[in-house]
Order: sequence, then structure tokens, then C-alpha cells
Amino acid sequence: MVYLTRRTSFSASHRLWSDQLTEADNYAMYDKCANPHGHGHNYVLEVTIQGIPDPRTGMVLNLTDLKHALNEQVVKWVDHKHLNYDVSWLEGFIPTTEVLVIKFWERLADSLPAGMLYEVKLYETENNVASYRGEL
Repeated sequence: MVYLTRRTSFSASHRLWSDQLTEADNYAMYDKCANPHGHGHNYVLEVTIQGIPDPRTGMVLNLTDLKHALNEQVVKWVDHKHLNYDVSWLEGFIPTTEVLVIKFWERLADSLPAGMLYEVKLYETENNVASYRGEL
């Protein structure tokens, strides 16, 4: 099995806040990330696919096709957006890095050949990273 990864980046803002917590609990849980006006990140997104290289092309998938799927299903929706307010398919979710990798997976899984998506990894900062492999 070959694993092929495409990396891209985007900038977005978000606010971490749960309506199921009190105001005091939200600030205790999310600290400065609970800022009423949100805060921003320069995210790095890595998407890994898996497969056997096609003997005719030598490729698991044309990277142009993977790039297109990433841009159409994720990046164009989230780049320079406020994730709480501007992205319809994130409505009702707390846009933590953990939630974002799941939501990105859901969008990408439908636009890539079945069984090819292996992992979605999102770097919120160089120190904070979440990854998801479709197992919930």
C-alpha cells in the first residue's frame, strides 16, 4: 500500500464556545479562545490517501485531482472565513481542531474514490495537531 499526502494551508478565525456550559465554564475551558470576537489561525491541512499505483500511470491518484478535491470541498469554504458564522456545514458545531478534521473528512470522503481517503491531519499551530482516520 502506498500513502500519498497533499499539504495545503488556509487562514481562518473561530470562537470556541459551548452553549451547554456557563459563561464562567466557557472561559475556564477555552480561556482566550472564548474571545467574543474570535481569534485566528494559519492552519496547515494534510490529507493522505492510500492505494496501489496504477501500472499505466504509476500514480495512486493524480495529485491534481486531490488538489481539486481539497480546494472545492474544504479550502474555498474556510479560507479567510469565520468558522462559526461563515461556513454553513459547520453550523451548530464547536470548531475545535478535533471537530474540523472530522467535518473535513466527511466532505472529502464523498469526493474521492471509495476507500482511498486514509487520514486528515490539521495543524492549528505548530504545536497543536489533530488527525482523523474515519473511525468513530
